[in-house]
Amino acid sequence: MPVSAGKNGLTYAAAGVDIDAGNALVERIKPAAKSTDRAGVMAGLGGFGGLFDLRAAGYDDPVLVAATDGVGTKLRIAIDTGVVEGVGIDLVAMCVNDLVCQGAEPLFFLDYFACGALDVERAAQVVEGIADGCRQAGCALIGGETAEMPGMYEAKDFDLAGFAVGAMERGAALPADVGEGDVLLGLASDGVHSNGYSLVRKVVELQGLGWNDPAPFGEGPLGAALLAPTRIYVKSALAAIRAGGVHGLAHITGGGLTENLPRVLPEGLGAEIDLGAWKLPPVFAWLSEAGGLETPELLKTFNAGIGMVVVVEAERAEALASLLEGQGERVHRLGSVVSGEGVSYRGTLA
Repeated sequence: MPVSAGKNGLTYAAAGVDIDAGNALVERIKPAAKSTDRAGVMAGLGGFGGLFDLRAAGYDDPVLVAATDGVGTKLRIAIDTGVVEGVGIDLVAMCVNDLVCQGAEPLFFLDYFACGALDVERAAQVVEGIADGCRQAGCALIGGETAEMPGMYEAKDFDLAGFAVGAMERGAALPADVGEGDVLLGLASDGVHSNGYSLVRKVVELQGLGWNDPAPFGEGPLGAALLAPTRIYVKSALAAIRAGGVHGLAHITGGGLTENLPRVLPEGLGAEIDLGAWKLPPVFAWLSEAGGLETPELLKTFNAGIGMVVVVEAERAEALASLLEGQGERVHRLGSVVSGEGVSYRGTLA
């Protein structure tokens, strides 16, 4: 039966979905994706799936590790300010920092970008940020999906999801051999990272501030200061793992030190942390004061200046701290693994 001409002359574009814009975006981001190529990548963007050769990546008996995450309500600030470049880095960081905690090397990344109306320039900035994050992590951006969904999202709104796959040789999984007396090395964060932003936004609202107002805790506009990208710890963490003596890593995300450290501790063991071992960064001091946050709430919501904790053999602690500093990390000796359960704190945050 022949298809007749429609009476209303409707098109997909008239319904709010611009296929040409989607194609333009793919062409725009191809160089960014290409810049992330690494050993194992078998094809570029444009296929129905991404191909990756584990043998070409150097693995003999690999175990795959996968992680997925988003950026959370930090996106609201990015959308409202128009400063969207850094959230692509956040997206990668939230996935690959989790992978390395399992002892895995991130190999490749895929992204999902959903919006109400596709703005090619803005979407390209986001994906170029994703490519930046992938380069920092040493993994390849081999695919993704752009979904234009009018009626599901307001025109300027968008959401992100990321998917990372890594590998390790069989038997190399972390945590492993965590024991009483192990030392906790804290790696400094670059700000709030990508957790706790519903509370951040509430504090800003209660203070009557706008995103373009000066940041009360630093230089520049408030919105831009709060959008500092999540630090990616992959290369430094892998260097420490390969040097030997690392028993576990904890990515300090939602739940803070209080909830994330126990995830790498065996039953019967806890962590004791000296709160005086590092200086609370100004952004957290401001959030604490402006929001009237008690210390336990701060430590259970935000990273409080520590984005990753490395659990190491006591005899290797000094050498690994030096190695990590040589990799560009700011390292704080936080405390140790002790008999018990959960995380206990001594001293005060300053």
